[in-house]
Amino acid sequence: MKYPKMILFDYGHTLLYEPGWDSVRGNKELLKYVTKNPNHCTLEDVRKAAELIYGQHVESVRKIGYDISGQVGDKVLYEYLGIEFSLTPLEMETVFWNGASMGAVMPDADIMLDHINKNGIRSGVISNLLWSGAALTERLNRLLPNNQFEFVMTSSDYFMRKPNRILFDIALQKAGISADEVWYCGDNPQADVEGASQVGIYPVWYDNDTDKDYKDRSKEHLPQCEHLHILEWKEMIDLLERINHRGISTC
Repeated sequence: MKYPKMILFDYGHTLLYEPGWDSVRGNKELLKYVTKNPNHCTLEDVRKAAELIYGQHVESVRKIGYDISGQVGDKVLYEYLGIEFSLTPLEMETVFWNGASMGAVMPDADIMLDHINKNGIRSGVISNLLWSGAALTERLNRLLPNNQFEFVMTSSDYFMRKPNRILFDIALQKAGISADEVWYCGDNPQADVEGASQVGIYPVWYDNDTDKDYKDRSKEHLPQCEHLHILEWKEMIDLLERINHRGISTC
């Protein structure tokens, strides 16, 4: 393990999380901007149609390792219902997302980012996410205003999901540095840890319990590769300081 020139991050439950998530509340906010609703669709009609479009069709694509843009999903959903809005596709993403959950910072993620910024470590984001990189950038800038992310990549912009190595390869192209100079931090043992490892990026498994019931972990298994396992961001800060200031190589 050597001191990184750049650290890349997952988004959800790594940098930020979404307490109190409620998609019905998100749709309720979005419907405030309706300009056309000839079929007089209700919030319940939207919920049922969303279950059809997203819960069945979009989810079936995600399960095989690919993604459909949330903007495309919304286009299908609302044209299916005959509803039109006064918002741009990006505004629709943001209004719904903020309505469902305004988001919150994972413990000490802001302190960790301040540390790597102060020490000249570059940073970026790769996330499996239905929302666009533009929508995620807006959220990251709102909740982590001191971030210095050089790029923010979401699977919905690239149609591929982690652990597909192509996303990591593209990130390395954007960074312009070799894989052995980069760390990748995420909460998913397979998508994040094993996904980064396959291209030679050093993986950090951030295994924090905040809002730990947000997903079904039964399908996950321990990473089958060399990695750093941490429970808190302060652990990584301490390790970076030891490597940088004392010249310690840690395996």
